[in-house]
Amino acid sequence: MAIFPSSNRPPNKPFNRGRKVVEEPYRVNERILAAKVRVVGENIKVDVYPTAVAIKMAQDQSLDLVEISPNADPPVCKIIDYSKFKYEQKKKQKEIKANAQKTVLKEMRFGPNTDDHDFNFKVKHAINFLQEGAKIKAYVHFVGRSIVYKERGEILLLKFAQALEEHGKVEMFPKLEGKRMFMMIAAKPKK
Repeated sequence: MAIFPSSNRPPNKPFNRGRKVVEEPYRVNERILAAKVRVVGENIKVDVYPTAVAIKMAQDQSLDLVEISPNADPPVCKIIDYSKFKYEQKKKQKEIKANAQKTVLKEMRFGPNTDDHDFNFKVKHAINFLQEGAKIKAYVHFVGRSIVYKERGEILLLKFAQALEEHGKVEMFPKLEGKRMFMMIAAKPKK
């Protein structure tokens, strides 16, 4: 007779309770599969030991044997406190993420017949965006038969790039895709 008759769960599977099961990124202690491992750590003679001996060395110090480099021959293991090691790894990942710059992409839309006032207005905004470190995707949208004036669109985008050359550099020159001709401009690095 099953303990949970209404459950479709096999009897030897643990309850998940809606939480995601997280697999450990490193093999620890008995989960290490190699027969011999190179052991490193504090107060330890760096050498190749049988896995059982290495685990015993870690347990004698009330620490864990953690497989750091599984692809090495033999695998490299370190005797450390695993929970502390995981915490340090998470901290490093968080720091790397925080230091990574998030690039903002701003779009500037033009028509093939954009007049000078609108053009200057958009240049002024583009300068502000570039000073904030954003990238700009400037494009000319051709509606209906205005696609005949492709060269006007290209001239307009090159004029736009020239107006912004003090503040940004062109990453991608004007390119036509479908009914849009676009160009990418990135902010110049601050000195």
